[in-house]
Amino acid sequence: MHTPHGPGAFVAHKGTDVYGPGKVIGVDGAHRRVRFTRFVATVLAGDLRSASPAETQEIQAWLRARKQRYGGDW
Repeated sequence: MHTPHGPGAFVAHKGTDVYGPGKVIGVDGAHRRVRFTRFVATVLAGDLRSASPAETQEIQAWLRARKQRYGGDW
């Protein structure tokens, strides 16, 4: 069964850009746990879309900076 926006997918919210781009860090049924650039949230998968190339670069740069600053797996 295909799981839209599975773990590791780069996404953005369909309805608003206030969240910024994000990376899916967990799946729970119809919900996705997403680490956005501003916070972590649980969002319905249907409210997400795949991130654009620019958004993907933004979240990757953000994650890289956090890893360099704090270590660990972001």
